[in-house]
Amino acid sequence: MKGIEMTTDEAAGAPGGLPFDISRAHQARIYDYLLGGKDNYAADREAAEAALRIYPEWAFTARANRAFLGRVVRYLAGEAGIRQFLDIGTGIPTAGNTHQVAQAIAPESRVVYVDYDPVVLAHARALLTSSEAGATGYVDSDLRDTGTILEQAAERLDFTKPVAVTLIAILHAIPDADDPHAIVASLMDAVPSGSYLALSHLGPEFFDPDTLREAQGVSGRMIQQQMTWRDRELVARFFEGTDLVEPGIVRVEEWRPEPGTSETESSPLWCAVGRKR
Repeated sequence: MKGIEMTTDEAAGAPGGLPFDISRAHQARIYDYLLGGKDNYAADREAAEAALRIYPEWAFTARANRAFLGRVVRYLAGEAGIRQFLDIGTGIPTAGNTHQVAQAIAPESRVVYVDYDPVVLAHARALLTSSEAGATGYVDSDLRDTGTILEQAAERLDFTKPVAVTLIAILHAIPDADDPHAIVASLMDAVPSGSYLALSHLGPEFFDPDTLREAQGVSGRMIQQQMTWRDRELVARFFEGTDLVEPGIVRVEEWRPEPGTSETESSPLWCAVGRKR
């Protein structure tokens, strides 16, 4: 996939040519940079490098989080038999997108992606390449607008049948004032018993107090979305009404790792998968 090429004066030239502000970093574009992508701008790279100076494991964290998504989708499409996916907070396309992983196992899988970042929208065509047997769609919406998400997703997903809702590294971009637990509850109320919730989320337990303050400072100064770290207990609340799949709530690299793999680095991301009762 070709990246968005920018000149050295990209920041000065962008407001007239791009429909979004590149003067402050965006989570999806920082993530893209940490994964080695090209769809990022000077502010994104600056924020990523500042974060890496504080916590060098951020690059590993991005890779581990992406690998977690792949293992989750393989589990859901393979062992759990799920054929419908609602992937919210899609991010910039890279290798191993949800529809690619799911349809490699079950070509009839139907996937709806949800995001609102214009850079992600610019690559929607790549996301919409589906197998002939399945279907892939895209909803341009903020996670907080659950009504729009569910209404438009229903054009491709059958909400009378189980759906896997994936919220990978997105909920920490939702402040407490917007009640992220209520947002997740609204989404899960719309899907039937036997559906799944999968998410990953920044946890403050993994940082010493000084590092956490520095990381929060970078977020507040440089990134469009303020990050809200939530502890294991608060992450567990997202899964009310579900039964957790083993091994429960763990770091992303610890969730059903591939046989024979062992990591020497650690991420600050809690994760879990739950099946709706």
